[in-house]
Amino acid sequence: MSQTFRVGLTRDILKPDGTIGFGDIGLSLLDDAAGVEWEFLAENTPTLRRDQVQDYDALLVLAPSITAETLDGVDRLTILARFGVGYDAVDVDACTQNGVLLTITPDGVRRPVAAAIITFILALSQKLLIKDRLTRDGRWDDKLNYMGMGVTGRTLGLVGMGNIGREVFKLAQPFAMHHLAYDPYATPEQAQAAGVELVDLETLLRTSDFVSICCALTPETHHLINAERLALMKETAYLINAARGPIVDQAALTVALRERRIQGAALDVFEQEPVDPNDPILTIDNVIVTPHGICWTDECFLGNGRSACESILDVAAGRVPKNVVNRDALDNPRFQEKLRRYM
Repeated sequence: MSQTFRVGLTRDILKPDGTIGFGDIGLSLLDDAAGVEWEFLAENTPTLRRDQVQDYDALLVLAPSITAETLDGVDRLTILARFGVGYDAVDVDACTQNGVLLTITPDGVRRPVAAAIITFILALSQKLLIKDRLTRDGRWDDKLNYMGMGVTGRTLGLVGMGNIGREVFKLAQPFAMHHLAYDPYATPEQAQAAGVELVDLETLLRTSDFVSICCALTPETHHLINAERLALMKETAYLINAARGPIVDQAALTVALRERRIQGAALDVFEQEPVDPNDPILTIDNVIVTPHGICWTDECFLGNGRSACESILDVAAGRVPKNVVNRDALDNPRFQEKLRRYM
């Protein structure tokens, strides 16, 4: 490596007091690497600009968007390491065309997100927030009006059976639930190994007591759960979304919740983020809402950070990292030329 390998981190990893959220995110890996320097970007912007990224070999990015304009004329950048697994805010084609690898951190989020989904299932089934309010309001005897739902023997249906979905099923095994999944990309062998029954989406929605969204946001999954499909769900069923907000038609969900067409929901993600404080979904008492951070724990941040840093250091050493999203970029002469700089 003939020059210093420069890494830029987006500032949204920092808390308002300037400290890193949840402390250790594995940056010691970068500190200990010879010839590698890192720093936070000077500004916190919703979309990164060309002038912010052009002097770095690598970027570690939490939430900001990366567009074709971000990368236009940027010759040095070689890897964009997402702090997480979603990449709907990244123009993947632009990365590929510019010879920039996009990596994600599936090992870092698998257990934390799955545990968060199980938390939502239990909180909904036990009517946790309602009973918390009853206690605080001195309505002790009203608990008779808010009977919970036992999960044993109930049906858990996941829309998506990828990295996180399979971990949810693994964690749910002690509850003796029936496991269904809709995933057009899953094989019967994968389902059998996970003890899951693959079904079509309509069957899953009609029969599940808990429906959890565990798929990526793509043009095909945008508003996958719309008014028509919400109408298929049982009135006693719950919807959980800790994936991406636009997978669910939020306006249709608001109506379904308000009219008690389904029993309730838990949402960590919204169509607009940050969610508008005047959004009507925040006024409904049968929905749990969290700020796209239900899985944010020390475990999650350390796992994501270490995975992203390992990908960055692979490139700094002239190696191809694992967890590359746009593998077509590996054949791009621009990427190959960049990688040779670090060998």
